[in-house]
Amino acid sequence: QVNVVESGGGSVQAGGSLRLSCAASGLTVSRCSMGWFRQAPGQERQFVAAITRGDSRTYYADSVKGRFAISRDKVKNAVYLQMNSLKPEDTAVYYCAADTSVYTLNYGRESVYDYWGQGTQVSVSS
Repeated sequence: QVNVVESGGGSVQAGGSLRLSCAASGLTVSRCSMGWFRQAPGQERQFVAAITRGDSRTYYADSVKGRFAISRDKVKNAVYLQMNSLKPEDTAVYYCAADTSVYTLNYGRESVYDYWGQGTQVSVSS
């Protein structure tokens, strides 16, 4: 049974930082492409960042480039999202997702991900 669990969310002032964690069981994160998505109230879920299986290439949404960093720890079987210089518009529920396919064309699409966590709330105040 696969389980993906996010943690590390919270409330922070604009300009602050948070580090989200995604712990996986039932799958090996280094053999998957892993993504982070977010959903703000009243909005559709949107892509934030991804790290590919194998060569660990990273992809970011334009809105977070230079501020967020995705990484993976093979020993802990976990993925992280370091978020710096947070803005009020980063407020959302953040989701971790796992893509178990061998080849993926578009890491920004929700449909390529097979397993999702329940999400963790990030709130940024001005």
